[in-house]
Amino acid sequence: MTQETVAATSDAVLDREETISRDELEALQLSRLQHTVAYAYDRVPLYKRKFDEAGVHPTDLRELSDLGKFPFTTKEDLRLEYPFGMFAVPQHEVARIHASSGTTGRATVVGYTKKDLADWAKLVARSLRASGVRPGMKVHNAYGYGLFTGGMGAHAGAEALGCTVIPISGGQTERQITLIQDFKPDAILATPTYLLTIADAMIKQGIDPASTSLKYAVLGAEPWTEEMRHELEVTMNLKACDIYGLSEVMGPGVAGEAVETQDGSHIWEDHFRPEIIDAFDPSVVLADGEPGELVFTSLTKEALPIIRYRTKDLTRLLPGTARPAHRRMGRITGRSDDMIILRGVNLFPSQIEEIALRIPELSPHFQLELTRPEGHRMDQMTVKIERRDTVTIESGAAAAKVLQQQIKIHVGSSCTVDVVEPGSLERSNGKLRRIYDMRPKG
Repeated sequence: MTQETVAATSDAVLDREETISRDELEALQLSRLQHTVAYAYDRVPLYKRKFDEAGVHPTDLRELSDLGKFPFTTKEDLRLEYPFGMFAVPQHEVARIHASSGTTGRATVVGYTKKDLADWAKLVARSLRASGVRPGMKVHNAYGYGLFTGGMGAHAGAEALGCTVIPISGGQTERQITLIQDFKPDAILATPTYLLTIADAMIKQGIDPASTSLKYAVLGAEPWTEEMRHELEVTMNLKACDIYGLSEVMGPGVAGEAVETQDGSHIWEDHFRPEIIDAFDPSVVLADGEPGELVFTSLTKEALPIIRYRTKDLTRLLPGTARPAHRRMGRITGRSDDMIILRGVNLFPSQIEEIALRIPELSPHFQLELTRPEGHRMDQMTVKIERRDTVTIESGAAAAKVLQQQIKIHVGSSCTVDVVEPGSLERSNGKLRRIYDMRPKG
């Protein structure tokens, strides 16, 4: 992609809230925050109970720092209030319901009023525009549709921006490729690992992924590294930007990355107030720049206001750049519930990805297998990773030793590395499973 193409993306008309000063933004946040905590206290029994138990009242919120006095909301709270106990409006005002898969427990359910849906579409549109997508472009939407918020949230935002949407959803990789070739979309929306799956499948068909019409990729729903960005941009000749969100807070579009800077997603702070807390001592709110767990409070949601929701995502807050008033998220290093503790060392799949993609012989396709062999008290980790198509078995074995050494140096833990045949590991059809825990239960 040429510099002229990238430069042409910076002249879009921004929302007024994207251009206001930090002081104006914080005044707006305080007003909306005071309304939201009172609204949640009056309308959601869980919040009244939790505020009362914590000895705080909405009138105690006089300045933004007072938010730290209020209790957290967790995924377990949403599960305990299943299905509709968290809703702040009567059923007839709920225009749409989404829910998690429930694969790790009872599903979490979220609802939206018509205004919520309009706000959501506006913020997704804002995120897509920041990432280079423009009105009139064709957008290939490979996020999953259904109860998962990704597909419909991205779809509504692209339409609100004035794009032509191709609603393919996830999976059906061969058909994805056919439509990309035939419909010639300008942008693709997907998880990063699924876009990698599409690129690999193109190569197997003899199609050069860099030859397609795609100019922009807006990727989210799983952590990914700068090394993965480089892999996708070089392989597909496009600009790849992050979009962040989670169902409990809204869905995709809570934050979006600017194509001209590609330096982390700007959080749309006119609708969400972020905090970073110490993941090991949640009572401590950390200063900007310090790494910890991301917490969100919604400022404008009607159906499901959310107060200090613990996302489990580990990152840090940085000053705004392309949107100066809105702070940025650093790269998500992982989720606290995805953290592997191996022989006393904490590690995340994203660390392995970052190291592996610096070794030219190794591909981005890997899995982590955790075992505890019979008779052993210590856990073992095996990194199964594919060598690239052009790499010999002997060169792959040498690369395995390099990866093993680099993990020991940079992560601090010993592991086994098994370099396997190209195409032998499971491919993503949406969110990719990286960790296979085969340790004995109990």
